[in-house]
Amino acid sequence: MTYPVEIDAAVFTASDHLPGTVRHIVLFGLRPEVDAAARDELVARFRALVDAPRPDGRRPVVSIEAGEQIALEPPASGHDLGFLVTFASQGDRNYYAGRPMVDDERFIDPRHDEFKAFVGPLLLAGAQGCLVFDLADPAAA
Repeated sequence: MTYPVEIDAAVFTASDHLPGTVRHIVLFGLRPEVDAAARDELVARFRALVDAPRPDGRRPVVSIEAGEQIALEPPASGHDLGFLVTFASQGDRNYYAGRPMVDDERFIDPRHDEFKAFVGPLLLAGAQGCLVFDLADPAAA
């Protein structure tokens, strides 16, 4: 979604900003040298983000599902791991996603920011390393 005018970060990341279920799909393509231990740590750290609270104590993430790529039909994307992160609003998703959409540290999830720094070196370059697709379904709220 694009905004016709600049929107304040506090509004853009508020839990009540554009309420409705948001499904945040994340696909990771791992570098060949990533071993099973590093892969397991990646998944554990990603899953732990479900418990990352906002400064007011509320959790922006409703749930996180994770799994390995098992698709049989071509063309497979070449990604190794997939995650489905569910939010109750686009504002919660915006707070979680943070940079580059939000620059103000007060409105960025610091644990997700730390996770991005951790996972970056494990990923292939470009869209083969990380692909994100968000679905907003206000009817599913």
